[in-house]
Amino acid sequence: MTSGVEEPGAAPPAPPAQAEAVFGDSLPKARRYAELLADDGVRRGLIGPREVPRLWERHLINCAVVEELLPEGAEVVDIGSGAGLPGLVLGLLRPDIRMVLLEPLLRRTVFLDEAVGLLELPNVEVRRGRAEEAHGDLYTDFVTARAVAPLPRLAGWALPLLRKGGSLLALKGEQAEAELAAAEQDVSKLRPSVSDVIRVGRGKVDPATTVVRVTVTSDGGPPPPGSQKKRGGKKKRGRKR
Repeated sequence: MTSGVEEPGAAPPAPPAQAEAVFGDSLPKARRYAELLADDGVRRGLIGPREVPRLWERHLINCAVVEELLPEGAEVVDIGSGAGLPGLVLGLLRPDIRMVLLEPLLRRTVFLDEAVGLLELPNVEVRRGRAEEAHGDLYTDFVTARAVAPLPRLAGWALPLLRKGGSLLALKGEQAEAELAAAEQDVSKLRPSVSDVIRVGRGKVDPATTVVRVTVTSDGGPPPPGSQKKRGGKKKRGRKR
């Protein structure tokens, strides 16, 4: 009798029919990434073994459909990348975009570096660091995040990274509308912005992926005097695990 929990090293399930429609020519790389998550990802504690049977629908396809919101040639920063969801998925699916995976923990950046090299993704860069340490140094068109932090805290990290007209795309659950309603006033105080909740991937993943989109409507302005020096001293900080 088995527990139904996949052991490290177990093969991921075969991709469902909709995976080919979503990933197209990138499906072989998506399959290889699924294998990495099911093996090294579980061994290193980046995902739980119970997630392996639902890697495709709950994780890979759920993240991939966010590409509908990214125009050609977009620059994207994925904060708190963890095992690469959604940033690495978007980078392998869309070779036209420039993706930075920003993650503070060493053990995770090691995994991400290995995955980017194995999958041969020249458009994807791994950076070790915290989003707040990149303020005034890193600017982008979009910031993505999944299961990183409540919206007000996430916006505080993400909005300073955005160019005027850029958007935070936060993958959220079924309470997204309530979370946005409670946080919208605080978020707009951080930087003038407009926010909405959208669902992407209808007909490709069930349920459709819910995204809270926060689009900034003003220039961010320069960082406070002396802040670059302070951040420079912290760039290599991070817990080793």
